[in-house]
Amino acid sequence: MPKYYEDKEEDGRACGGVREDLRQCLLESPCVLRENKSPKQCLREGHCRSLQVTFFACKRSMV
Repeated sequence: MPKYYEDKEEDGRACGGVREDLRQCLLESPCVLRENKSPKQCLREGHCRSLQVTFFACKRSMV
């Protein structure tokens, strides 16, 4: 489910909302918080996979 932040600046880039949701999902995941891994490592391990797929589909649709 998308999250909206009242005090954040609008991301003018394509798929900015999905990008922010993916970022937040990774930063709040147990992989980052408990295991102290980088978000990049957690993404490779499959955390937040549905948002990753959605983000890539959005980016692909821009081409």
